[in-house]
Amino acid sequence: MKVEHIGIAVEELESSNRLFEKLLGFPPYKEESVDSEGVITSFFKLGDSKLELLQATHADSPIAKFLNKRKEGIHHVAFEVEDISSEIIRLEKEGFKLITPTPKRGADNKLVVFLHPGTTNGVLVELCQEIKETTENDKENRNQ
Repeated sequence: MKVEHIGIAVEELESSNRLFEKLLGFPPYKEESVDSEGVITSFFKLGDSKLELLQATHADSPIAKFLNKRKEGIHHVAFEVEDISSEIIRLEKEGFKLITPTPKRGADNKLVVFLHPGTTNGVLVELCQEIKETTENDKENRNQ
């Protein structure tokens, strides 16, 4: 497990990208819309970790609600895991609660699930796993 990224909620992605570009000395490597979460994201690569900036696309999105309540700032810490399903089972046995019961597709080609901050000392924790694309060859091998 490693820190995959730190998510920062921002009011306006374009100006925040410029701010972090000045701070870090390089531009984001990617921008992406995640309709299921109501956000537009951008990513800055920092060694083995990343910063993810998140701008809400509508007033009902989790990021919009966060910004209304807390203003701009750190929204979550994401940990990369090898097997998200196994980690969910392990963490539920340890008493952690999930915000959603199953992983879903997130930004940057990841499956994601969030742990409820009430069980993580007030920190929103995201678990993420790289999505490995299935090839036709993989499908054939499974059918044999």
